[in-house]
Amino acid sequence: MNLDGLALFENCVSQFEVGSFTREHLERTAAGLDGVMSIDLGGRGRKIRQKGELRARSKTELNDRVAVISAFMDGQTHTLATSDTEIFENVRIDSISVKNERASGAGVIADYEIVYMQLTV
Repeated sequence: MNLDGLALFENCVSQFEVGSFTREHLERTAAGLDGVMSIDLGGRGRKIRQKGELRARSKTELNDRVAVISAFMDGQTHTLATSDTEIFENVRIDSISVKNERASGAGVIADYEIVYMQLTV
């Protein structure tokens, strides 16, 4: 699994939750008219959540990996490819959270969650 061709999530356990595309609309009422006028404002994208565990040999290596992933939270769109050969283009990283760091036999493990917004084209 990679982001823009970089294997940032090797040796990681990850799960993906892919939401459905949504549309935005505006509803207005007008005096003298019965009912509601609805204006379609178009597609707004969908949320993709990636959850799992980051593994590293040391806390420093884990912090470095989180820093590299966080650098992608730049407002630009990226390409996310999963290990199941699914490709999500035009994704923007909206949030990254890392918690529950703990020692393991091979180093350090931390739970993480990344929320992407896949923009419509």
